[in-house]
Formats: sequence, C-alpha cells, structure tokens
Amino acid sequence: MSLLNKEPVKRVEKFLNEFDLKLKVIQLNSSARTALEAASSLGCDVGAIVKSLVFKTDNKFTLCLVAGDKKASLNKIKKNLNFKDVSMASANDVKNITGFTIGGVSPVGHLNKIDVYIDNSLERFGTLFAAAGHPNCVFEINYLNLQKITNGLVNEISE
Repeated sequence: MSLLNKEPVKRVEKFLNEFDLKLKVIQLNSSARTALEAASSLGCDVGAIVKSLVFKTDNKFTLCLVAGDKKASLNKIKKNLNFKDVSMASANDVKNITGFTIGGVSPVGHLNKIDVYIDNSLERFGTLFAAAGHPNCVFEINYLNLQKITNGLVNEISE
C-alpha cells in the first residue's frame, strides 16, 4: 500500500516540491519511527537522522531538530533559547500543532506556524534524513537546505 497518498505525507511532499523539485518523499519498507530504526532502514549513521521534537516553551510550542545520536537538552534549550519553562509536548499537542503523530513528525508542512531550532550537531553530516509525515516515510536533505526550508535557527540544544 502506498503511504504517499496519506494526507500528512502529501502535505510534506507539497512543501518539499515548492522548495526544490529534486526533494522526494521516500517510502521505506520498514519503520523509521525511531532514529535507530530509520538509520537501520536507510543504512546510514544514526546521527544523520533528524529527530523532530516538539516542546512546550513558555506559552507556545517550539520544534527542535536534533541528530539521531543526540538527546535534546532541556537545560540548553532554556538557557540558549531564553525560555523560562520547557517541557516535552504531549502526543495530543504534537498532533494538534503539527498535524503529525509522534514518529512521523516532519520538520516541514505543519498545520500551524511553529518556531524551529536546529541543533548545531547536525552540521557533521553531508546528507540528512527527516520524517515525512508517517513513520515509514522520510526525505533526504542537506544541512544548509534544512536550515533554509525550515527557517530554522541554529543553536546548541543537545547533549
């Protein structure tokens, strides 16, 4: 069954096409719900997998893009991004804000505007893979284009 016809995946694909027609959604035969599963499916370094993590920050939500081999640091997010309160968003909040379920949250194509921060550790990789709206769908992108397509601000937000 093609997952490319699912609404969240189509939303990501439309966003990618508007940015660069060469960017394509890749449907995997196995799950990419976790960074480790995605790296195994793609045969790449786990660090080259972009984790899209939604946090409740003060009175809004923020998307942090972190390398698959790193852990988002609440302390660094607070300190480096000047937030008083930071906590993981609930699964319901993630779905309501982005339109994606956890495991398929894409860096792009959200239902609502959300600030994006990119961890500087992703810069180590020439090729990155990010979720494309479903746990079995990803897209390939380089670090510079990830910054451009998300309007993401680079900072140190992982440990």
